[in-house]
Amino acid sequence: MIIQKADLFKDLSPEITDEITQIMIEESYQPGTSIFKAGAPAQDFYILVEGMVRLFIGTKAEISYTVNIPGEAFGWTGLVDRPAYTATAECAAPSKVMKITNESLNKIFEKDTASGMMFYKRLAGAVVQRLINNYEAFISEGSLKDVTPSYG
Repeated sequence: MIIQKADLFKDLSPEITDEITQIMIEESYQPGTSIFKAGAPAQDFYILVEGMVRLFIGTKAEISYTVNIPGEAFGWTGLVDRPAYTATAECAAPSKVMKITNESLNKIFEKDTASGMMFYKRLAGAVVQRLINNYEAFISEGSLKDVTPSYG
C-alpha cells in the first residue's frame, strides 16, 4: 500500500496507519485534469500513487513544481490551517492518487497525539525540503518554473 512509501506516515503505529488507510479514497485522473485549483477550499490532501502532477502558482504558472515520486504528498495547505489551496494541481500524465480529508485525519490524530506530532513534524520537513528545492532551482536557473524534486 502507498502509505508505506509516504514519508509523512513513516514510524506511525500499524494501528494508526490502518485507520488512515481506511479513510483514503483512490482517485484516477487523465492528463490535463485539475485535481484542485488555487483559491478552492483546502479540505483534502493527496498522496501520489502513480503518474505525474504539476503544481503551479500564478495565471501563467510563474512557479511550477512537479510531483512524480510515488508516496509524495501534495495539497497539504488545509493541514496547516490555510483555508484555500495556494496552487493548482494538474495532471501531466495519467495519474492515480489517494485523497485524504483533512478533518478525518485530524480526528485520528486527536486520539493519538504522539502520532499527530510525528506526522506534522514530517510535514514540516517536507515543506522545508520543497522550499530548498525551489530555492536551488531559482539560484541555478533564475526561475522557479518546472522544479522537479531531487529527493526520493
